[in-house]
Amino acid sequence: MNRITQCVHGRGTVSAVMKHREGSPGEVPSRFLAFSGMERPVVFWNLTNRCNLHCEHCYSRSGPTSEPGGELTTAEAIALIDDLAEMGVPLILFSGGEPLMRKDLWTLASHARKKGIKTALSTNGTLITWNTARQIRESGIEYAGISLDGARAATHDRFRNSPGAFERTVASFSHCREANVRCGARVTLTRENFSELEDIIDLSLALGASRFCLYWLVPSGRGMDSYHRLQLGEREVTAALNLLYRRAQETDPAKMEFLTVDAPQDCIHLVRSMERDGSPDLKDAKMLLSSMKGGCSAGGRVANIDPWGNVYPCQFARSPAFLVGNIRHRPFSELWGDDLNPALSLFRKKNDLIAGKCRKCEYFTLCGGGCRVRAHSETGDFRAPDPFCFADQ
Repeated sequence: MNRITQCVHGRGTVSAVMKHREGSPGEVPSRFLAFSGMERPVVFWNLTNRCNLHCEHCYSRSGPTSEPGGELTTAEAIALIDDLAEMGVPLILFSGGEPLMRKDLWTLASHARKKGIKTALSTNGTLITWNTARQIRESGIEYAGISLDGARAATHDRFRNSPGAFERTVASFSHCREANVRCGARVTLTRENFSELEDIIDLSLALGASRFCLYWLVPSGRGMDSYHRLQLGEREVTAALNLLYRRAQETDPAKMEFLTVDAPQDCIHLVRSMERDGSPDLKDAKMLLSSMKGGCSAGGRVANIDPWGNVYPCQFARSPAFLVGNIRHRPFSELWGDDLNPALSLFRKKNDLIAGKCRKCEYFTLCGGGCRVRAHSETGDFRAPDPFCFADQ
């Protein structure tokens, strides 16, 4: 995760990070967890594989025809939350599929709050009515990340394979604001919506989004089928990062923050841009980036649990090669604490394993070689450089 705003406005962020660095999980604000040095992971929990949409880039292959068979029961989910609380997990992000299709979501969120775990929601927004937004707030969920993949209905609806999705998604921001639920825009940038990026930023600001989170494609789930057709090239990536950097400079951090996901190497563009501009925040930005110890958090500060209790290093690493285990056979806390686990060892020792051009790159200690899932999928070699890195071009 490349937190552009927090680096561009680094001085205030550094002081806040240092203040909370030694805090307990429940005391560290969610926006500082990436820099906190905390070793307990943020858990991305795919509660269900069911979804009311059938999105082209879905990393879970979710959709309206997905069956809920074998998914964790409410009792199993409650026991899992107890285990996560016992080990000091600071944040659970409820995802899917569409998590709002899970009937016991409010029970699980309320139990997590009772146990001292912060919670957030990753949703397509189409099921959020005013009443649902009120339930989100009352259950203790602190933030809703809402997918927005176009500035116009035609673009968003085509990407989501659902006519009318755009209108309902836009309305969800209003419902969240009225219910006093903090929300942000989650944008997956592809060849199909690249030309609308600045318009999507403007729309997100108009809708009251507090975060603009740009995701790059990762070849996972259904997204593997369209990856090469939709993935951007160097020119588009550089243009997008230039735009995000400029808008982060121009936008009051209290109004909206900008960040990118799935490409730790984005920090190279950020550092170079700040060096070029002679930014007074450069020193603090480098300190923040260094505190993340190599960019990618998979297998360390981030964990994933799928609807059936399978544990993976991150939500995009959901392949047999990276399966850590299953919570029905062994508690999550034991699985995550097993330093001999083959999948976890790969990710936790990645900086010693990565080969090729990354080893000679001056920014290697900051970005850690990029996304391992993308490298493995594209080359068949976990150690290979991320092919989505354009730092040397």
